[in-house]
Amino acid sequence: MNYYIDLFSPETATAFSKSTRNISGFRISRKTYVENQKIGPGDKFICYCTRIQRFIGILEVLSPYFIDSKPIFAEADDPFVLRFNVKSIIWLPLEKSIPIHENIIWDNLSFTKNLLKDSNQWTYMVFSSPRLWPTKDCEFLEQKLIEQNKIQKDYPFLENDEKKLKFTKIRVNNKKETTVTVPENEEDNNIETNNQDHRASIKIQAHLSEIGEKLGYKIWIPRPDRNKILKLWEPKNESLLEELPLVFDDTTLKTIRNIDVLWIRKRAIVRAFEVEDTTSIYSGILRMADLLSLQPMLDIKIHIVAPTERRDAVFQQLTRPVFAVMEKGHLAELCSYISYDSVNELSIEKRLEHMTDTILDEYSEFAND
Repeated sequence: MNYYIDLFSPETATAFSKSTRNISGFRISRKTYVENQKIGPGDKFICYCTRIQRFIGILEVLSPYFIDSKPIFAEADDPFVLRFNVKSIIWLPLEKSIPIHENIIWDNLSFTKNLLKDSNQWTYMVFSSPRLWPTKDCEFLEQKLIEQNKIQKDYPFLENDEKKLKFTKIRVNNKKETTVTVPENEEDNNIETNNQDHRASIKIQAHLSEIGEKLGYKIWIPRPDRNKILKLWEPKNESLLEELPLVFDDTTLKTIRNIDVLWIRKRAIVRAFEVEDTTSIYSGILRMADLLSLQPMLDIKIHIVAPTERRDAVFQQLTRPVFAVMEKGHLAELCSYISYDSVNELSIEKRLEHMTDTILDEYSEFAND
């Protein structure tokens, strides 16, 4: 028996609470991971609510995975179609769920106990689910959740938690509603970055280029960035493209040429990355939105890559109302976040040449997960 983290947003936690609580779901991109881990009957999910950073329950897996698109976690076009039958052992109301920063939790988990409470270094553990978690940590959490289920102690929401729990839904067609947010301020658009920040982003572009090369792709990076990136990455086998092998109108090509890193196979873009540097997060997201608006039939995976401490800012921008009504769909469902730390970790993976690009799905996180 193994333990896995099962991530819920406040919205999907609410939807699960209103359901029969006998099915838990994940994105189809996790199928390979689920198969490799052989998740099945007897395993347990430790349930964690993102944004408010609380442990909310324990689910026991009762079945192998199955694919089902019947809406449970969304009114329509539910993205969590890779599902398991589960038994709800513990399921707490959000106001009684246990914050990870509570002393008894923080001081005992293997990945937090040696960190200051304002650190983000532990958050890689909650970037995607299902994900195998340390058995001792989960046995401890299971004990604490069982105790909390008996005593039902209140953990009042902090002011910042209250803000994160306030979400607005808009109807984007006759069937589907989607969650949107309007950032309280626009300081991100005017943020100034120092030379160290810029050097870090160039390093990430170089890592993404090398990772893509090892996975067998041709690489495109904007011409103004090339001299700096090529000091850190030496392309092999003519993997760096001098010209884009794409046939689009001039407006589309201008947008594509400015995207920070592209992985290309033959005449198709497979993945596109915007890396935060001297431009705001919004600028990178807007470029991705422009691309999908200009070419809504493109089938590519798009990612915003940024430091962990700016993860929430990325999600606030992705869930803006303007991005919810795009022809291709809500940008928050199309564009994922990847942390700098994840790229650095993947860059030293020795087996990359034997992997496929789906390895990135292990490190990708969506706003509504």
